[in-house]
Amino acid sequence: MTLADAKVASDVVIKKVGGKGILRCRLLDMGLIPNTKVHVVKFAAMGDPIEIRLRGYELTIRKDEAKNIEVESV
Repeated sequence: MTLADAKVASDVVIKKVGGKGILRCRLLDMGLIPNTKVHVVKFAAMGDPIEIRLRGYELTIRKDEAKNIEVESV
């Protein structure tokens, strides 16, 4: 399952960060690294972007970016 498929108010753990080049580096720099627990806060009205909480801060990412992050339910 990817982060884009996760349900609102669910907790997931990042298993793998995909993507290539600058996109992957950017995701890792934002703290989206394997074995990090993430809480899905909400989706925007049209489903994009996604607001998540991790490592003590909230982050908003696009659904296309979230599709590169493989997660597992906690």
